[in-house]
Amino acid sequence: MITKIVATQVNTGATAGAATSISDATCVRLYNNTAGIVTVGVSTLVGAASTNYFEIPAGSVEFLAKSASDVIWSTSAIKANKVAFTN
Repeated sequence: MITKIVATQVNTGATAGAATSISDATCVRLYNNTAGIVTVGVSTLVGAASTNYFEIPAGSVEFLAKSASDVIWSTSAIKANKVAFTN
């Protein structure tokens, strides 16, 4: 499988109030370029209390499937790309 970059890399927001949909992405490549574990929040609304969380270790890449309107943020800004997969 090959990752297709659909949009330019951006930084995630570092607070729930700065959450973003990453260009309405349904698949996001996240790269934790920090020296520590980062917690990522996924929610239906910016600043929403109903957020689901997961952690990404330092130096790791994760792919996140989400609804186009879902927003994400992280405890420290990390790199994010809107992506797709091809054969």
